[in-house]
Amino acid sequence: MIKSPADLRSPLVARRMDRVSSFLAMDVLSAAAAKERRGDSVIHMEVGQPSAPAPRAAREAAKAALDLGRVGYTEALGISALRERIARHYKDTYGVGIAPERVVVTTGSSAGFVLAFLSLFDPGQRVAITAPGYPAYRNILEALGIEPVAIPLAKADGWIMTAEAVERAHAEKPLHGILAMSPANPSGTMIGRAALAELGETCRRLGLWFVSDEIYHGLTYGEPASTALATDDDAVVINSFSKYYCMTGWRIGWVVVPERLVRPIERLAQNLYISPPYLSQVAALAAFDAVEELEAVKAGYARNRAYLLEELPKVGITEMHPVDGAFYIYADIARFTNDSIGFSKRMLEEAGVAATPGLDFDPIEGSHYLRLSFAGSENDCRETVARLKGWLK
Repeated sequence: MIKSPADLRSPLVARRMDRVSSFLAMDVLSAAAAKERRGDSVIHMEVGQPSAPAPRAAREAAKAALDLGRVGYTEALGISALRERIARHYKDTYGVGIAPERVVVTTGSSAGFVLAFLSLFDPGQRVAITAPGYPAYRNILEALGIEPVAIPLAKADGWIMTAEAVERAHAEKPLHGILAMSPANPSGTMIGRAALAELGETCRRLGLWFVSDEIYHGLTYGEPASTALATDDDAVVINSFSKYYCMTGWRIGWVVVPERLVRPIERLAQNLYISPPYLSQVAALAAFDAVEELEAVKAGYARNRAYLLEELPKVGITEMHPVDGAFYIYADIARFTNDSIGFSKRMLEEAGVAATPGLDFDPIEGSHYLRLSFAGSENDCRETVARLKGWLK
């Protein structure tokens, strides 16, 4: 029997795409939206999206640019004024000098990951990520034919990726790079400066690429976060205007890369994205001057964090990873369930609280974890506790 072209193509699609899991946080968001369309009340604790708008200065800059009439392409690496301002940000914030030419402006951090992975790794190579960790890492790597290698985090290590763990994973089967995040999603747990330096030193000694996800920098509640560039000039650092700058829908981020990677990434960016959105770049440039407004938003997160850390134990949610930064609580719910997906579905339907099951972040241990985002209003956090108090009885 002669197979049709469609018959021949289908297995190829299945083999590649079946490895890419759904993003459960977005699935929960869709289910919550459907519940709201039926007229039901939902408290949104499922997505890492600031409830505050983009800073006024950013919005006004975008409006002014729009009024000029022409919104067109820019250079693939971004407008020079924004690249220069990002480079200045590293000097002002971390005391680290970088050349503006090393800054690549991207269509959100998501595009930054795609560009970084394509420029650093070949199909079949192995990259260490954490479990728990941001699910898109795993899924983007899988889609590109790169093997994600999960390093389980341990309480004894402070729930962070350690240099020792990287060494062990590399000894078992050689790695080609690692990806660390601080503050982390889903937990907010931070890697201290010394531990970050040890990761960089280990990567240099073993010949591995070090990718550092720093998109939650600025959102810390004690010690400020350290950049990998402070101790490893060869690190590839990814950041975004989505979180601290409250610009999720503007889809604008950046990558800092070693000089030898600039041209390869530029070629990729030209072909994959042409350029980042012009209006978003203009707004992002202005956002750097909105610190007072943004710090007020962060103060709201701090109040939400303090409230939940005090009140959640009263409803039986007592075990959590350290909430050093970001705007998440990653809670162990083993006393209630070993089925975090089913638990989150029931919590949405019965209590009207949307949260993300831990299996989104950790395919094994995530079955008894739940992530709650406190990026919303103080009233949302109070209402969440009130609803859980009745539902978990």
